[in-house]
Amino acid sequence: MENPQGTAGPAVDETVNSNSFNRGVIEEFRANGGWVKDFGSVPLLLLSTTGRVSGLTRTTPLVHLARDGRWIVFAANGGAAVAPGWYRNLVAAGEGVVEVGSRRFAVRPEPVAESEHEELWRLQTEQDPNFATFRSKTDRTIPVVALVPVGDAG
Repeated sequence: MENPQGTAGPAVDETVNSNSFNRGVIEEFRANGGWVKDFGSVPLLLLSTTGRVSGLTRTTPLVHLARDGRWIVFAANGGAAVAPGWYRNLVAAGEGVVEVGSRRFAVRPEPVAESEHEELWRLQTEQDPNFATFRSKTDRTIPVVALVPVGDAG
């Protein structure tokens, strides 16, 4: 991928993310300080987790809400019947690494209280209308997770 200055970012290996679209997003994100053209003003972060089975580091681009020093993410998996791998890995490990812009720091997951879910879904759907259909596609409750910086990272 090329950034606005025309320099290519480093290639992302398939072991980091098996989805070719996501690998392109990761490359562009890192080459452009967190900005990805196709997402415009929708805020993205990169979440790296350790695979609970493979032990490999996996990185996933996620749309998020920044709120009260936390980054809120939704384990929607596009409305699939199962939670995404990043969520299962994050919960199993109890920690991950987030990249926001050019910053990189450790985080721990905290489930968001159900009393906050409706407001957070409303805000998330306002910034990314794709989220409007995710809950109606599945019978499972989609986890809403706060990524909380560990130490002085926030």
